[in-house]
Amino acid sequence: MQASPENMLLLTILVPAVAVFGIILTGKMPNLRESVSIAAGLILFNLVIGLYRLTASGVPVAYDGPELFPGLRVAFAIEPLGMLFGLVAGGLWLVTTVYSIGYMRGHKEEKQTRFFACFAIAISSVMGIAFAANLFTLFIFYEVLTLSTYPLVTHSGTQKAKLGGRTYLGILLTTSILFLLCAIIATWHVTGTLDFRPGGLFDESMLGAAAVLLPLYIFGIGKAAIMPFHRWLPAAMVAPTPVSALLHAVAVVKAGVFSVLKVCVYVFGIDTLKQLPTTEYLLYLAAATVLLASLVAMRQDNLKARLAYSTVSQLSYITIGALLATSAGIVGGAMHIAMHALGKITLFFCAGAIMVATHKTEISEMRGLGRQMPITMAAFFIGSLSIIGLPPAGGSWSKWFLMIGAFDAGQGIIMAVLMISSLLNIAYLLPIPMRAFFPNDGVERPVGMKEAPLPSLLALSVTALGCIVLFFFADPLYRLATSILS
Repeated sequence: MQASPENMLLLTILVPAVAVFGIILTGKMPNLRESVSIAAGLILFNLVIGLYRLTASGVPVAYDGPELFPGLRVAFAIEPLGMLFGLVAGGLWLVTTVYSIGYMRGHKEEKQTRFFACFAIAISSVMGIAFAANLFTLFIFYEVLTLSTYPLVTHSGTQKAKLGGRTYLGILLTTSILFLLCAIIATWHVTGTLDFRPGGLFDESMLGAAAVLLPLYIFGIGKAAIMPFHRWLPAAMVAPTPVSALLHAVAVVKAGVFSVLKVCVYVFGIDTLKQLPTTEYLLYLAAATVLLASLVAMRQDNLKARLAYSTVSQLSYITIGALLATSAGIVGGAMHIAMHALGKITLFFCAGAIMVATHKTEISEMRGLGRQMPITMAAFFIGSLSIIGLPPAGGSWSKWFLMIGAFDAGQGIIMAVLMISSLLNIAYLLPIPMRAFFPNDGVERPVGMKEAPLPSLLALSVTALGCIVLFFFADPLYRLATSILS
């Protein structure tokens, strides 16, 4: 029996949540527990694909829940931007689950049941964010995502992990309560609604209020990691690598930049953004974040730390796309959600594989590693190409549209920032696989395969292949991104 579109929409949120109970009940039987996680991932991905096909054929999909407060209800609706984010999160949860099985077993991690349970809660909240029909719903699931990922960040239980977790929780809760919640309340007061609408909620008489509220939204969505509210992201690197992949590609940071893009398109509207004096100041702040984070990344010898600051930089590409307030900028920012997700998750998968197989975490220790881990380092090379924006990897398309968006907006400075940033990407990413394959230091190294466990190796191979597939078959993603503006 085929579920109705409304039920399919609800199931995308409920399936991961229900899987939590199955994971806890089977906690003492690892094979069964992990089968529950994989089964939930398969069901969720199938649901998201089904919803994509429905919406692509013009079927509207929405669900209105009961009012929790007068005029405020938890409601869901699918629009193109949410569909794009849902596809990314739904697809990568399955891949990350497979990777996590190999990593957690290979690294002999403790508290694996709690890990998979919190992972499922996080994905449930991500789907709620993706399909939220109003700011009230988005805020609820945004906070659930923060709280559900805190145990993942502090998973190891060490003092360093607890300190990183406090920084993570402190910054994200503070920004969301002090800035985001205030912005939402003020939006309700000024416009009388919190519903997302094409073209935005503010009319000509509300431009003054909109100019004040825009910075509150940009800073309040702390998961977008714009400076100076970015420190939570490198602090969270104490977490196991699958958590880092979750933070940087599947859930947390993507929920942040997705929310920024959604607020800019459906709360302010690109026509309104062009008229606000605060838009340009925030645009330049995002550009500064791109360059400064890239420079900090170049100085990091720890691989995960370098990738963390790379993520801070790359997230601001999407914020720039939103604040350019041009059609090409919106398209480029939306496409970069998917392109960066696949590229960065590949890099983090590789970092975890290296640690599990060789226990190496410092880049200076990885010279010549390509002989032992050729598949992993080849995947790292492909992921790097996508982050840099070089063919034949998908990241080249999103960066191209961002450049067009900057040109259309007459922002020569932003064009220069994007080009300089790509050069810095080359400087801090490509030397890693190059030195792994061509050490040129005269030191004899053992020859022989020493790759990570098969599930982890399979997952990073799939995501690396996805980076290339998105270069040659980017048209469906492009059509979905362009329909955001329809």
